[in-house]
Amino acid sequence: MLLHGGPGFSSFYLKPFEAIGDERSVIRYDQLGGGKSDTTSDTTLFTIAHFVQELDSLRAHLGIPVWHVLGHSWGTILALEYYRAYPDRVASLTFGSPVFDIPAYVRRARGLVATLSDSSQRAIRAGEAAGRYDTPAYQNAINEFYGLYVFRHPVPADLDSSFASFNQKIYVYMQGPSEFTITGTLKQYDATALLPQIQVPALVTVGEFDEVGPELVRAHSARIPGVRFSLLAGSAHLTPWDAREANVQVVREFLDAVDSTRALSRP
Repeated sequence: MLLHGGPGFSSFYLKPFEAIGDERSVIRYDQLGGGKSDTTSDTTLFTIAHFVQELDSLRAHLGIPVWHVLGHSWGTILALEYYRAYPDRVASLTFGSPVFDIPAYVRRARGLVATLSDSSQRAIRAGEAAGRYDTPAYQNAINEFYGLYVFRHPVPADLDSSFASFNQKIYVYMQGPSEFTITGTLKQYDATALLPQIQVPALVTVGEFDEVGPELVRAHSARIPGVRFSLLAGSAHLTPWDAREANVQVVREFLDAVDSTRALSRP
């Protein structure tokens, strides 16, 4: 089960994981409001609880009793919260570029802003001071940040599809106007105290130049019992694009190992 980031984005960038379909069923879906799913501006649906229930309704509809869950970025929050709600329905958890602690991520992102060009830094300061995030200068700053820390080797067709179907209302409501200006409902989310409670096999991956920070992710992953950790060289945040083969391979190997262990533990 593939859970995309955002919130409000789409699953196009997770398509590389469909390669694992030669061994197992792979389900890639767009969460409500994003991608090819129905569009909505109803903010009462823009909650973790809603997306958890939406995910489990999909599981029930497909008739799958237990599944492996892979989340990326915001999808890692969804994966963790889904596991908390339905631990008996999760065989394993894969956390790609996880954001378990939004306040810590904000500190990391603000540090990365300081590495941008002077013009971008000025535009960000001006936009935040005025509460105006739609100016060309602020948008240019976003694009510079993206090119360094979000995706370095995008798939053009999937990039176009992703932004064409991007639901900015969900993103702004839950995250904020950009990756480095966090004002949404998730801004105080911190699940680090919950990580030691994970009782299923877990894999954590992160890009070398990832906006969420390899050091931060490594520290968080160390709190998960028996976790596997993989740093994907040369990659920014969207590791399925920037480190396609390596990302798919490490997930494939992890899932195969989990299945082998589960098979041996059966009576």
